[in-house]
Amino acid sequence: MFAALLCAASACAPAHSQVATADAKPHSLTVADTARVVDFCPSDPADFTPGSAPSTDLYCVELIARPDLFGRATGVVQLAPPPSPFGTAVTRDGRHRFRTTLFIDGLPDPRTLGAFTTYIAWAAPPNLAPLTKLGAVQNGRTVGGEVALNKFYLLVTAEPSDSVSDRTGPVVLRGLSPSTRMRDPHFIATGPPPDESGHDGHGASDGWSMPPHDARIPMSGMGIEHLTPDVSPFLPEATDSSAVPFARPREFLHVTDGDTIDLTAGLVRRSLKGRDILMYGFNGQYPGPLIQVSQASTITVDFHNSTPHETAVHWHGIRLDNRFDGVPHVTQDPVAPGESFRYTIHFPDAGIYWYHPHHREDIQQDLGLYGNLMVRPDAPDYYGPSHREEVLMLDDILLGENGLMPYGEEAANFAIMGRFGNVLLVNGEPRWSLDVRRGEVVRFHLTNASNTRTFNISFDAARMKVVASDVSRFEREEWVESVVLAPAERYVVDVQFERAGQSALTNRVQAIDHMAGAFFPMVDTLGSVDVSTAPATPDLSAAFSTLRRHDDVAADVERYREYFDDQPELDLQLMLEDRGLPFALTQLMRLDTLYFNPVEWAGTMPMMDWLPTSRTVRWVLRDVATGAENREISRQYRVGDVVRVRLRNERHSLHAMQHPIHIHGQRFLVLSVNGVPTENHVWKDTVLVPVGMSVELLLELSNPGRWMLHCHIAEHLEAGMQLLFDVDP
Repeated sequence: MFAALLCAASACAPAHSQVATADAKPHSLTVADTARVVDFCPSDPADFTPGSAPSTDLYCVELIARPDLFGRATGVVQLAPPPSPFGTAVTRDGRHRFRTTLFIDGLPDPRTLGAFTTYIAWAAPPNLAPLTKLGAVQNGRTVGGEVALNKFYLLVTAEPSDSVSDRTGPVVLRGLSPSTRMRDPHFIATGPPPDESGHDGHGASDGWSMPPHDARIPMSGMGIEHLTPDVSPFLPEATDSSAVPFARPREFLHVTDGDTIDLTAGLVRRSLKGRDILMYGFNGQYPGPLIQVSQASTITVDFHNSTPHETAVHWHGIRLDNRFDGVPHVTQDPVAPGESFRYTIHFPDAGIYWYHPHHREDIQQDLGLYGNLMVRPDAPDYYGPSHREEVLMLDDILLGENGLMPYGEEAANFAIMGRFGNVLLVNGEPRWSLDVRRGEVVRFHLTNASNTRTFNISFDAARMKVVASDVSRFEREEWVESVVLAPAERYVVDVQFERAGQSALTNRVQAIDHMAGAFFPMVDTLGSVDVSTAPATPDLSAAFSTLRRHDDVAADVERYREYFDDQPELDLQLMLEDRGLPFALTQLMRLDTLYFNPVEWAGTMPMMDWLPTSRTVRWVLRDVATGAENREISRQYRVGDVVRVRLRNERHSLHAMQHPIHIHGQRFLVLSVNGVPTENHVWKDTVLVPVGMSVELLLELSNPGRWMLHCHIAEHLEAGMQLLFDVDP
């Protein structure tokens, strides 16, 4: 159909010569200076040849000329993320946004093709409607408009005027988005069937049940239906589960400088979606207590471990004394069952933080061991005016017919994509609600406590602006349609509810049916805000409508601009290593190498995700300079050093995946994503690195000790994706 439409517009040759087919070999660009990701698409389209430069086949589109211009006119379109306050730029419904830059050579004078004066670039979905005008183009480099489509075509047409709003002239160049390479792979064999025992030779124990599957995606004969993880299943147990108390909603702990509080991790009982299940909680609460403390305070926490696991408490994002960072075998010995540990915590920075285990967090954190810390700023006008504040912890949990899906006991399972849940939670509950008055401004402090899920949340019929993130406010407030939170990230947003009625809190993403090679929208309602007709007092509309600039943050960032052009001192590649996956599974996973979504938003292939364990795969941080990997990497710094770090998420991997990278005990600025400079800086401790992209950071080393850098997908951490670095006083 596409070929026929092009022919009708341009009197072309047979269809097979007109369309770049979806199963064509992906192209890559050989770049002389592979360190410069900003130039991963060539300024000369003739240089666009198959090669090994990372990710060009995900973010560069080759333009094919019509037959009479073939060999003369050539082009490449670079797809680059626009600047965003979040780790990836998406629309409210979760479609990735890309700015286009076109590099074209060999286009003839448009008047030689007929009554035409210019060339126009367009983007269109596969059905070619509606067209999105990207702008007038010419030979050389042209910055075009923005594309936000799952699968799309790129067209360059000759037109009578640059003011046309629809295509009328002939197509002279055309290309296919990388996502169109996804094809229905049912015709590909995935290997021999399993043996009659229902196992693949790993010797896994009984007690496993198949993970639940999204009803929108039909199950298919993948050749792995009878395999089980190569570890024993684990679920919390109690001699008398009925004697375990039900978890209470979290309580607020207002703590002042010098105070001591008790924090106990232990068993709790919960009822979720009709299932009575055993989980964990801090102080019998789910989530754990919300600890509120003033900036510059120091408190003591007496932690008691009443779980069956060794554990510790990590105080995420806080630049505290290294001895109390809570990393077993690094900053402290693990706290054995029945034992205690005393933490002394100083809070130098205002903001929203959280605490969670740092030992088998794939189990302990997912079972409910997490809570928030609210550090109140010294300055009364640190934030703009609001009527109230709400602290929301976002999470998900995986339930089967009989309750919780088991975890891997000896090693983490779900080790490739992480453990996606099928029930989404806000503050531990599957349905959250809030009552407000019309016009009320609510400040939301948001934390993503999930093992692997990246959220894209928004409120219906309400304006929203982002104010702050992990360790500081932004240089300036910014209007946003939605908020993207990777695991462990925090954002502070102000929301005004101007219309009476109900405003739903939703998570809207674009999931992929890998078996059909298709995108589909996934919308989950997390809760609702009921807005009454009574007006809020005082009226804060004028203050809310003003985007404040934070001069103190800008001045703080300005002190580091002299380092913005430094070469990366630490250059890390992020990749996956197969360590004995079943043959049938690896064959199935190779289908994904056709295309990887920058962010995998949902677990749409639970069987494929459930089987791999941290015994059969290894997630890798590789030091490009030395070749050392993970804990083999040795880096030594001094307090006061400022280090540029490059994180390169390798696309050419068995299964590429986004990675939320967290750095303990320090703070950093995100300088660029795929070479696109950051326009609105904020101090961070966790950053999302999308598939195939390169993120550059400026790391300020202000805190002495031995610290960890790792992926905050819990199963990736368990599968090795971590390194240590030392900061000398």
